[in-house]
Amino acid sequence: MSFINWDSILAKSNDFKNQKPFKFAYFRNLFNNSFYANLYQSYPELDDFEDYEDMSKSQLVLEWGKDKYGKKEPVIPGPDTRFSKEWNEFKLYAESEQFIKNWREFSGVPVNKLKHFKFLAYRNGGFQLPHIHNVGPSTLVMMFYFSKGWKEGEAGGTYMASDTDESKIIFEPYDLDNSMAMFHDGPLAVHGTRMITNNLERRALQITLEEFDENVGWSAWQSKNSG
Repeated sequence: MSFINWDSILAKSNDFKNQKPFKFAYFRNLFNNSFYANLYQSYPELDDFEDYEDMSKSQLVLEWGKDKYGKKEPVIPGPDTRFSKEWNEFKLYAESEQFIKNWREFSGVPVNKLKHFKFLAYRNGGFQLPHIHNVGPSTLVMMFYFSKGWKEGEAGGTYMASDTDESKIIFEPYDLDNSMAMFHDGPLAVHGTRMITNNLERRALQITLEEFDENVGWSAWQSKNSG
């Protein structure tokens, strides 16, 4: 597959591996323009998403292969006829050895399987407070953006922070058109989304890659059970 600009991604491998206080990265022009245009044009309508709100967040979620959102449930393998040809091509590629191998080599994290593939969006007033997952040592979380019209300094991108306080933000992306922010999950991987106030829709796709063992399951489950 040639619709992802792998050369520009892999060139930032050392920067990612040496990033402090935890490993994170941001990429522009991630997809080739024609493929991105098709993904952008066929991004699902937000009215079809499920509201997912509590005291810490207000967001919209649409699961691949499921009618109901299950927070910790792994993605269902294979296609989903609700979505366009291009989205199904990308989903199939995200499950492939080439996709996972490239991210494994880029990050140095021993991921070997797609765990989550879900559409995640915000409307005006949407937010997520700074938080830490810390589900285990072998998890990569990626946010692919499909949103036009963002200006420098406007909230909406997934920020990285040095503590669970928005005053401690160390990086926040503002170009959310054909871009991606990612991080290596861990005890210091603080992230969130400031409240959106620009009356735009922030459209994204979250992909999670993780180490999986056929005998014992996901590395996050192993870490939880061993703790």
